[in-house]
Amino acid sequence: MRARILFATLTGNNEDVADVIIAEFQRLGVETIKEDITNVEALDLNPTTQDILVTVVYTFDLGTLADEAIDFYEDLPDVDLAGVVYGVAGSGDVYYGQDYGTAVDILEQQFTKTQGIQGAPGVKVNLRPDAQATIELEQFTQALVKQAQRI
Repeated sequence: MRARILFATLTGNNEDVADVIIAEFQRLGVETIKEDITNVEALDLNPTTQDILVTVVYTFDLGTLADEAIDFYEDLPDVDLAGVVYGVAGSGDVYYGQDYGTAVDILEQQFTKTQGIQGAPGVKVNLRPDAQATIELEQFTQALVKQAQRI
């Protein structure tokens, strides 16, 4: 089984989130690839190159998607991810109240247009992964793997 993790980060928090997910994938014996989302064209995604696709994006400003992920986001509805399990995680800051972690919601909504299979509800991390967020990210990763095993 192969997982591809795409991340966007300014502060390093989302790379930390991605690394927690990767560590759990590796513990579960899943081959993983980690890439900066700016280096990936959504239109080049091929369902045969990964079983699981995870995006880790941060929420910017007042609830907007990270600039690094906008091109990916805009092209995503034109991608056929039939048979691919997807999941979205990302950091935010609870200081922003209702705008906290909205990038996760925004990207999850866009993934519904790809025919991919949502493997787990999105995970929002306040700033960087603490002990509780690490547990949630590990459970998220386990759910993705279980869903991919069903296919």
